[in-house]
Amino acid sequence: MSHAMTQDAPPAAPLNSLLSHRRMPRWAPAGIAVAAIALGSGIGAVAGLASKLQWCLIALVLFVALTYLITARVEGRRQAKDRVATSLVWACFVVAVVPLYSLLQTTISKGVKVLDGNFLGHSMGGVITTQPGGGVYHAIIGTLEQVALASLIAVPVGLLTAIYLVEYGRGKLAKVVTFFVDVMTGVPSIVAGLFILAFWIIILGFGYSGFAGALALSILMMPVVVRSTEEMLKLVPNELREASLALGVPKWRTIVKVVLPTSIGGILTGVMLAVARIAGETAPVLLLVFGNQLINNDPFNGAQSSLPYYVYEQYTNGNDASFDRAWAAALVLIAFVMILNLVARGIARWKAPKTGR
Repeated sequence: MSHAMTQDAPPAAPLNSLLSHRRMPRWAPAGIAVAAIALGSGIGAVAGLASKLQWCLIALVLFVALTYLITARVEGRRQAKDRVATSLVWACFVVAVVPLYSLLQTTISKGVKVLDGNFLGHSMGGVITTQPGGGVYHAIIGTLEQVALASLIAVPVGLLTAIYLVEYGRGKLAKVVTFFVDVMTGVPSIVAGLFILAFWIIILGFGYSGFAGALALSILMMPVVVRSTEEMLKLVPNELREASLALGVPKWRTIVKVVLPTSIGGILTGVMLAVARIAGETAPVLLLVFGNQLINNDPFNGAQSSLPYYVYEQYTNGNDASFDRAWAAALVLIAFVMILNLVARGIARWKAPKTGR
């Protein structure tokens, strides 16, 4: 009986046929991207659009639309929505990278015209602005000294403030400190420059100097250090603190020996972000450092220059030789920030806590 029922029942469908469905080939996204670029370029050329950026935007829109239409046709709407989300992520990535690439490409192509050893090793002393020649050495010295002084002021204060807020801060005082850190984060650079101008130069009677500019830069740098350090300290597991305290280690020593070494990589990254924040500031330098065509190695006495001020100064001269010097100085400033970031990553990797097996 059972044997007869087994013979009459329809054969079961193979498991592979039940689970399998049509899928697009792996090269489909690349093919769609090529088709979208071709269509976008064609539409841009036919429409008479001169900007290649407009062509790229058209191609991005076509890429997302074609991805949805083709995927919905082959794999269904549910899979099409997933692919569209992925396509949007890639499109946003391209939109973010294109301006950065354009900036670097433009700066490098125009900055290398006069960027050589003579440009890096000489100042603008005795150089006619309309003629080629001169260099950026005095501005490099000024930037290094001003950023170093600002870091010496802002980093210890910001680090100790963040430690207080995370490890000790309770009650109204911590709320007040947090509020003012948030306020300082949004302070425009010109306001910081005006404050130091009124307090340091007008009220106290000190002259224009690199140190005056460093004071304004430290105001801009401090909240960035506090916020980044605070977030890194919060990421340290409380179990590490509790284990150290359970062994009888004082709290201050736990912070120095356990908490800070664990988060040193993130703290250094935050400091470098703060340095990058102030390295390109021009407004405080215009108000306080005042500019100098000659080399001044003393940041506490007399006017100095800096890379942002040098770029502004050369651009306002309005001639081809000055434009070339401005682009070269901008390239030096970008290289300066990149080197600092690479050094910070190296130190962070070196000082990071070693993981056991």
